[in-house]
Amino acid sequence: MRLSRVHKTYPGATQPALRDVSLDIGKNAFFTLLGPSGCGKTTLLRMIAGFETPDSGAVELDGTSVVGIAPNRRPVNTVFQSYALFPHMTVAQNIAFALDMLNRPRDAIDARVTEMVRLLRLEGLEQRRPNQLSGGQQQRVALGRALAPAPQVLLLDEPLSALDLKLRKEMQVELKRLQLETGITFVFVTHDQEEALTMSDQVAVLSAGEIVQIGAPVEIYERPVNRFVAEFIGDANFLPASCVANDSDGPCFRIDGPAQSGAPIRIADSIDFTPGAKAVLVVRPERLALVDDMAQAQLQASVTGAMYSGSDLMLHCALDGGTPLRVRLAGAAHSTVPHGRIGLTFAPGAVRVFAA
Repeated sequence: MRLSRVHKTYPGATQPALRDVSLDIGKNAFFTLLGPSGCGKTTLLRMIAGFETPDSGAVELDGTSVVGIAPNRRPVNTVFQSYALFPHMTVAQNIAFALDMLNRPRDAIDARVTEMVRLLRLEGLEQRRPNQLSGGQQQRVALGRALAPAPQVLLLDEPLSALDLKLRKEMQVELKRLQLETGITFVFVTHDQEEALTMSDQVAVLSAGEIVQIGAPVEIYERPVNRFVAEFIGDANFLPASCVANDSDGPCFRIDGPAQSGAPIRIADSIDFTPGAKAVLVVRPERLALVDDMAQAQLQASVTGAMYSGSDLMLHCALDGGTPLRVRLAGAAHSTVPHGRIGLTFAPGAVRVFAA
């Protein structure tokens, strides 16, 4: 699937919903559109589905333009946030609905419904109606109805947002399993970073109608291209710093503020910073480690609070200049909460740097 320079402005809007967006989505991929509310991700999904028409640009499936082709004539199905099940129909009838509309033979429909029930683990529920199902069961029925005609592309518009936390995590596993077993391209829309990182092969991060970064989840998380991506994907500390040197091994920075006199922090990238230039260093809380010897510390901070969540212990700290700092430690390894003044060091390659 390819989108080329897709642009969309809604009537009366002062800003475009999409600004010359281009995307290549491979076959059999789990591709996620991630971003805050109003960034354009749902508009992009609706253009693929055929519910919106771009003002300019191209939308292609298998090299053929689908602009102007009605939604029901595209090899694409959508699972909506509300599920939109037919309340008067049973599970089996809901799953069979699209196949009935396509006038498939009855025996073929029955065989496909049986296959979907098995795939979605709905055995024994075939004759129940939606109001007799749990939220997770309803969502699986909606998935079955969308998957039954074997579309080339399945679009999912925040389908997990109505579920509680435990069920949402279970359904993340189920969705990835379904995508792998069916071989269908999934295009998933969410504002939930954990969903995007957990399930996706590729993630496109959107902001204000533009794609900011595309990459594998680990690339998006570990190597954000700018501060917006670093802030939006996971927890991050943003530390004001100054460049103190830049040579063939890369630039060195020192955290601004009193008492930050540890060894300069070297960035192993070729970055164009001149000595004296101001910067912001970005480091994830889990990439900081405690050190016993303050002389070895690259940072010194004071613990102001702690939150224990079982697997993690999150320390809330402050540098001497007042800059807040969060440190995530393995909960099982820290039965005693550190307090007072602590020394910290960075894991190798843990720091990203952006211009201040």
